[in-house]
Amino acid sequence: MAPKKKVAILQSNYIPWKGYFDLINMADEFIFYDEVQFTKNDWRNRNKIKTHTGIQWLTIPVRQESLSQKIKDTQITDIYWNKKHWNAISINYSKAKYFKEYKDIFEELYRKSDEKYLCEVNYKFIKLICNILGINTQINWSSNYQLIEGKTERLVSICKQAGASHYVAGPSSKNYLDERLFKHEEISIEYIDYTNYPEYNQLHGQFVHEVSVIDLILNEGPNAPRFMKSFNVFVR
Repeated sequence: MAPKKKVAILQSNYIPWKGYFDLINMADEFIFYDEVQFTKNDWRNRNKIKTHTGIQWLTIPVRQESLSQKIKDTQITDIYWNKKHWNAISINYSKAKYFKEYKDIFEELYRKSDEKYLCEVNYKFIKLICNILGINTQINWSSNYQLIEGKTERLVSICKQAGASHYVAGPSSKNYLDERLFKHEEISIEYIDYTNYPEYNQLHGQFVHEVSVIDLILNEGPNAPRFMKSFNVFVR
């Protein structure tokens, strides 16, 4: 019997929330699906942080020349976005318990982020955050696979090429996946549950789950995995 292999396929996001990294950590191979359409005002180029005045969006300005533009072809338009974002983070998290411990790591990452394409920035940040969290999942690109037509057909095909026995997906995938196609290829689907995360020590008022994982890291440091579902130390 072939060994079990779990694969997850998802668009790259900018400094995603903790659930995104749980999805990565639950897979043996995580594949950036940046061959699909770039969606404006979505998580691809923006995310949230907490401030003393409430939630703040950090958005990377990008150029969208057509509705059919792919994520992998989306270019950044403001060369100073990285300085602005780091300034916002450093101001609002300077009093976080583990800010000093991670300050140099994140500051260097931001200051050296001069990539032309959004997907390159997202990859760079996600890889660093995986290292901080201790996630060792293999990360790949959908462009390294032969892509066929069909929404679910393409995902099934990538899974087959990757040697997957299981496909790990977010809960919203239930709305569009044709599960019969996976079953026909004997690939099981596992849906991640994004509910009932525990609260952690967080700055700036009422607790909010739906913020960048940077919030969790700067507030909890090496204890961050205790508040994520894919680690055995998950706090209930």
